Amino acid sequence: MSGSSAVSCSAPCRFAHYFVICGIDTETGLEPDDLAGENFEQSPLKRTFKSKVLAHYPENVIGNPFDQDAVNMLCMPKGLSFRTQADQRQPQFHSFIITKEDGSRTYGFVHTFYEEVTSPQICSAMQTLYQMHNAEHASDNPPSSSSSSSMDSLASSLDEVDSPTSSSSLSSCRAAGSYDTSRDTLYVSKALCLITPMPFMHACRRFLSQLHKAVTAATAPPLPLESYIHNILYEVPLPAPGRSLKFHSVYEPIVCQRPGLGELPLADFPLAEAFSLLGVENLVQVFTCTLLEMQILLYSQDYQRLMTVAEGITTLLFPFQWQHVYVPILPASLLHFLDAPVPYLMGLQSKEGTDRSKLELPQEANLCFVDIDNHYIELPEDFPQFPNKTEFIQELSEVLLSFGISANGGAPSRTRNSPGSTPSTPSRECKTVTLWQLEDDGRNGNLAGEELSVLELLQGNTTLERLQALTKRTGVTVAHVDALRAGIKAQRAEGHGGRTVAEEEELRHAKLNVQLREVFASRFTAMFADYEAFVIQSAPDLESWLTNREQMHNFDKASFLSDQPEPYLPFLSHFIETQMFATFIDNKIMSQWEEKEPLLHVFDARIDKARLYNVRAPSLRSSNYQRCSNLKECGKFSHVLSHMEFVLHGFLLVKPVTAQAIEQRLMKINHTAIHPHLLDMKIGQGKYMQGSFPKLQADVLNTGPRVEGCLVLQNSMAFWEWDNGSPPPIKPPKKSASASCLKYMQEARSLGKNIRQPKLSDLSPAVIAQTNWKFVEGLLKECRLKTKRMLVEKMGREAVELGHGEANITGLEENTLIASLCDLLERIWSHGLQVKQGKSALWSHLLHYQAREENLEQQQAESPACHVPERRKSDGSVSMPSLRVYLIQDMRHIQSMSEIKTDVGRARAWIRLSLEKKLLSQHLKQLLSRQTLTKKLYKRYAFLRCEEEKEQFLFHLLSLNAVDYFCFTSVFTTIMIPYRVVIIPIKKLSNAMTTSNPWVCVSGELGDSGIMQIPKNVLEMTFDCQNLGKLTTVQLGHDNAGLLAKWLVDCVMVRNEITGHTYRFPCGRWLGKGVDDGSLERVLIGELVVPSGEEESGRGWRTPPLQRSPTQTRRISITSLSGRGYKPTSAQIQEAIGEAVNSIIKHFHKPEKERGSLTILLCGENSLVAALEQFFYHGFKSARLFQKTMFVWDFVEKAVAYMESADQMGDLQETTEHLGMSCQSLYRYVSAINSTPRNIGKDGKFQLLVCLGARDRLLPQWLPLLVECPVILQMYEDTALLRDRTPVHALIAVLETLHDFPITLESSLVKGIDL
Repeated sequence: MSGSSAVSCSAPCRFAHYFVICGIDTETGLEPDDLAGENFEQSPLKRTFKSKVLAHYPENVIGNPFDQDAVNMLCMPKGLSFRTQADQRQPQFHSFIITKEDGSRTYGFVHTFYEEVTSPQICSAMQTLYQMHNAEHASDNPPSSSSSSSMDSLASSLDEVDSPTSSSSLSSCRAAGSYDTSRDTLYVSKALCLITPMPFMHACRRFLSQLHKAVTAATAPPLPLESYIHNILYEVPLPAPGRSLKFHSVYEPIVCQRPGLGELPLADFPLAEAFSLLGVENLVQVFTCTLLEMQILLYSQDYQRLMTVAEGITTLLFPFQWQHVYVPILPASLLHFLDAPVPYLMGLQSKEGTDRSKLELPQEANLCFVDIDNHYIELPEDFPQFPNKTEFIQELSEVLLSFGISANGGAPSRTRNSPGSTPSTPSRECKTVTLWQLEDDGRNGNLAGEELSVLELLQGNTTLERLQALTKRTGVTVAHVDALRAGIKAQRAEGHGGRTVAEEEELRHAKLNVQLREVFASRFTAMFADYEAFVIQSAPDLESWLTNREQMHNFDKASFLSDQPEPYLPFLSHFIETQMFATFIDNKIMSQWEEKEPLLHVFDARIDKARLYNVRAPSLRSSNYQRCSNLKECGKFSHVLSHMEFVLHGFLLVKPVTAQAIEQRLMKINHTAIHPHLLDMKIGQGKYMQGSFPKLQADVLNTGPRVEGCLVLQNSMAFWEWDNGSPPPIKPPKKSASASCLKYMQEARSLGKNIRQPKLSDLSPAVIAQTNWKFVEGLLKECRLKTKRMLVEKMGREAVELGHGEANITGLEENTLIASLCDLLERIWSHGLQVKQGKSALWSHLLHYQAREENLEQQQAESPACHVPERRKSDGSVSMPSLRVYLIQDMRHIQSMSEIKTDVGRARAWIRLSLEKKLLSQHLKQLLSRQTLTKKLYKRYAFLRCEEEKEQFLFHLLSLNAVDYFCFTSVFTTIMIPYRVVIIPIKKLSNAMTTSNPWVCVSGELGDSGIMQIPKNVLEMTFDCQNLGKLTTVQLGHDNAGLLAKWLVDCVMVRNEITGHTYRFPCGRWLGKGVDDGSLERVLIGELVVPSGEEESGRGWRTPPLQRSPTQTRRISITSLSGRGYKPTSAQIQEAIGEAVNSIIKHFHKPEKERGSLTILLCGENSLVAALEQFFYHGFKSARLFQKTMFVWDFVEKAVAYMESADQMGDLQETTEHLGMSCQSLYRYVSAINSTPRNIGKDGKFQLLVCLGARDRLLPQWLPLLVECPVILQMYEDTALLRDRTPVHALIAVLETLHDFPITLESSLVKGIDL
């Protein structure tokens, strides 16, 4: 018990928590590792067998309990491996990480070597296995049945090696690798492991390497091995922040250091190697996928490469942290975890010779696949690029070049637009770990052979050297060669300042790490410099904030995005929706009540420092790339800059600290730990046996030292030998979190944290089922939150359009949310797949459904039962035929789109189309109703086979029908779409049909159809046209030919046959000469209508008409033929004008891509034209006085005619020059409108005059001319608004507010006007 308590007290400040030995258990013998996907076709030496934890010291550490199964799996992820004296037996090093549920991490560092097998039983068992294997292969073997599970096929593909598959002789089997106890020596792998709370990779690697060397050396080590292990477990402390520590191993001292509280956190894995393996561009792309929380799968034969790349990428995320599943090394027994329907970052070991094309992964729709050994990546489709990517890559390349590392590593990245392409296997495999020991291969990022040859040529040729010197004297610099020379010189430099070559190498790695991390940190500092201004801190205390966390908006996303440069928006709109950003903001809010999270503390300090020297207003945001100012502190002139500050490009460079601090800490060691010493061991213990790692004495290694009854490590100052330095500052204790806070941190902070890492300690079916149940719950919660967010944000936007509140969602955000929903659906459909078929699990399911339904349709068509054809109603009425709601039909629409090349793209397009049609929930319910198909495709634990959760999921999707989306129409803008046009005449009057030749032209936000002739006596037609977007206007007319050349049209209906959106274009007017206003052509303004019919009744949707507020009565046009009906008061007219102008101003205050149609605001219901018509018709003298119907255009023409005649007679000579110019412009515009070849009628001409006047900012100039003209006395009553100076002046003032905005008119409005 005393040992246990000792350990528990000292654990927090100890350098290492456990020392572990893994290997073969001679008592249990050879046990095949069934979980590793064993392939018994392989020879026994190639198979994997179960390893065991042979010993671990101490027994347990409170706060970090020993997980035996997890450590065993990660120390030997592929189990035991055997070798003979003929095989290579080089020691290997790798590291691993264990992530706990609360997000804390423990690091493991493993040295694996081969030890001779001394047990006769093991050797005999191996020989027996070989005899059985050879006997089996001597006879013909039937081929093994193919696996039915994608996971099984994945396991088998990973274990494939070249082995004889046909019948072969015994001799050929032996040649391939045999074992005979009489002639061969058998070796087995053994692993030494240190488990530490912090990632001191270099120090642990050197310690374990020296420990192994002590066993294999010819002479015994100075002390028993127990002394060194006891020393690092109990007597070596963690370095204090900002301090360095030296401790002693078997042969050499080891130095490690820890960054200070204000520095970037500890990162000991060499970033140079990650960049070298992937290349700068590929690594930036993988980094972007990580930021956007996609699924990242690393793939390599080398465990340490997996860990180096994974840790490198997550290190660069500062100040953000990866919040999801993180398993850099996935043991072979956990391959089923790739089925996880959540974002993950995992590493998978490949076997030599395994082809990427044979690697069947459960889901790839949102996967970033990183083949480290072959230096290439596969990227998901359609993900946004990192802001200023080109300049960012350039800056990183310059940093690498300054260290002599070429930046053109890696092969070009690939997306899944070209399926079936496989990488070429590299001619050479890079097997070493340190940077300059990597082979000379351009793809691994080292100096390319061409560059080295250039340098050697320059150094070896005196003529070229003189030429180079001459160019320098004339002012021409050879920067690239100089950089190469400097890099090579730095690379080949011998130990400096008393340091060994290894220490110099570590220092160089540390400096390069700092410089690369500074570039990344600088990008985030620039992008989020003002993030605090958008944090919403509304809760009065921590308890209330935690209680209402899910219902609260913590960050003003819309305002933040509106403050960012346009090129940044695609990336930022996705990134601020991620869990890592949400957690970052949560930490910021909680810092009001709790101690600030360390990464946040460092980041905020950097922002504060930047603000001191670089004050800027948020409105001055620029997309210009800002280079990292901190790089200079680590560079060539650091000795000059260390005591001064200077300005470069407007930025004040802060006095350098980080890189210098690293070097200073290594040059001047702060603390030295107690040396290893003899322990109180019994005589005969600690016996040395060369070549075999001894059985250690547990009694001395399980208990820490005591000094006068007190633990040494309880007071860590007691055993440091101080080297002229003050003790580290004592950190104030963190405020204790409340119970609800701790619960929140572990469970309810946010989505996706249910599982950080698969449970390695117990792989029973019950545990696997429990893990999958957590996934199901997580997916359902994610669906609820996503649909709620989409609904609330979209309803908020529609409320704004109806005049309530302010907008809080942009089109970019909406697109981001829909893309996120597509990703969620793909993950749901990928969970629990029996067999993976195609990149998109959802589209694969849809194809199965389509094949099944089409087969049933074919059987029904061939059956003798007669089918009654569907008939349209025969009451003689004309109406839009109903559109059948049919899942298969929507699939066929998507399949006919040649623009979409991949299954993932088709699935996303289908989701967008279903969402726009308000059929997503209904379609998916129909898809899942075929339970036989679902059971065939999915395992029992799959989300789609959990009935209750599936029903809730469909219900959440059904809630999206409450709002309108145009997410298909607005994205696929170049596709051909079939449209149906139905012209509905007023049947109660004559001339429902006309003898003339009618035509129609349909216009939308994306273009128009062009003029199309309508066949005579036909009121319905279809046409194919490139996507017109939301429809805005229809031009309808005829050529006035024949006896019945008059046409009374009620409205025109137009339907998009793919999305089902139907638009109604009201008319209610005559088209014909000598009737109504004499128009042969009308421009009709459309509105989206609610479809009626049996098929749509189940859809439960209500679409508010565009530009119509439910709070106001619909105004009847005052231009009706009889003049009777609703006549608004003067106050209502003036209010209508104000609202119309207001709507136009609001239109221009929206982002350009989200403004919609200006035509509707100018000419539609409650538009500017309608409001001005009401103003001009107020007090207009009735038709009885003139014996014919009069229109406003008649008044305009009479006024212009009077002004022309007055001008000719000289009556206007005394007017001001400005008024004269206004007169001339009015003549010109009225003349141009009258002379147009179009027959648009008098109301159409007035509408055109208003639109042109608004566009060219002339309306306020024309109004006084019309008001002052004597014609007004003949045509208007005394009470008319036009004769009252107060409302006229108010109208002029209101119209002048439109002068600030660039009004553009649709071509359908101004066609044929020559101005």
